[in-house]
Amino acid sequence: MYSLLIAVIYLIFISLGLPDSLLGSGWPTMQVAFGVPSSYAGYVSMSISFLTIISALLSPRMIRRFHTKWIVIVSIFLTIMGLIGFSISSSYWMLFLFVIPYGLGAGAIDSSVNHYVANNYSGSVMNFLHCFYGVGAVISPNIMGLALSRARWNEGYRWTAYIQVAILLVCIFSLPLWKRNENEAKGEEEAGAGIREAIKVPGVILTLIAFFAYCSGENTCFLWTSSFFAGTKEGLTDGMIASFGSLIFGGLMLGRFISGFVSNRLGDRLLIRIGILMELIGIVMVMLPFGHYLPAAIGFVVIGTGMGPVYPAIQHMAPENFGKRYSAAVIGLQMAAAYVGSTFMPMFFGILQQHIGIGIMPIYLLIFAILNIGMLEMAYRRLP
Repeated sequence: MYSLLIAVIYLIFISLGLPDSLLGSGWPTMQVAFGVPSSYAGYVSMSISFLTIISALLSPRMIRRFHTKWIVIVSIFLTIMGLIGFSISSSYWMLFLFVIPYGLGAGAIDSSVNHYVANNYSGSVMNFLHCFYGVGAVISPNIMGLALSRARWNEGYRWTAYIQVAILLVCIFSLPLWKRNENEAKGEEEAGAGIREAIKVPGVILTLIAFFAYCSGENTCFLWTSSFFAGTKEGLTDGMIASFGSLIFGGLMLGRFISGFVSNRLGDRLLIRIGILMELIGIVMVMLPFGHYLPAAIGFVVIGTGMGPVYPAIQHMAPENFGKRYSAAVIGLQMAAAYVGSTFMPMFFGILQQHIGIGIMPIYLLIFAILNIGMLEMAYRRLP
């Protein structure tokens, strides 16, 4: 039963990753269809992330009141509604009607499952968990690429929704597995501290800034990688450009897969340091002034591989660094800080690149990578 529940949790994170890369991979074509500037992707992304922030801040209360399995089922259902809504949108303004279920579903499932795993499983399980997020995020740009080559961008959202429906059915059939896991009751009983109490704990604010920086860089890659290739490389088809959206996700998946085998031995802090060093190497590769797309493509994979262990390691450290009593609230705060970065920084980059050029992207990523590691190292010194 333990192994089956782990498998279901991994499947849940595939579900979480599926919607995240569709907008970035489909936007170069969607922009033309809607007749709006390229920067308008940032407003859609910002709206999704804003609602995810609300959901993440409410998550400690939800975790105390509801079993994780019910949060998961409702959240996946909400994302299905959002995906179907995007698929039937014929005008740009219609997207904003469906960002509501899209965003609310993502924040609740992310916070609740991360809290559950951080309190009940090892760092290895946490890294494999986020590796499967990468599986979902790699699949969907390729679904979008297939839709663009065979049909329209709308079908990319619709086909992804069908996969989400299948995952939702698996989660419904797996409900008895959650009932038999005796550890969750203990984990949820200890989720007692509130947001106001947790934010006063030494080191928490610094980790929130670090999480903000990490997700600012990560989500800028999610949204703008395809557009970077469209704007800096010549001779690429729409399908190829859309598929480049999977590069960063493929790297994330690889980084988290490798980390799953070594995290228990190396520890979370060392994994983060190695990961950010690799991220910096990837950023330099993207900066190299080659006309061919291959060096930049490899660079984005390296960036994703370096980013891979950072997110799960910060989440997994929460119970150890701040105590299980504060872990649900801290993880909820971390998710909110993450989505603040996800909300505003890709949108800000959209405005910036419209005036300066999308070639500025690697420098933008460099700033956040340095801020990320700097805040974390300062936080470590504040911890007991």
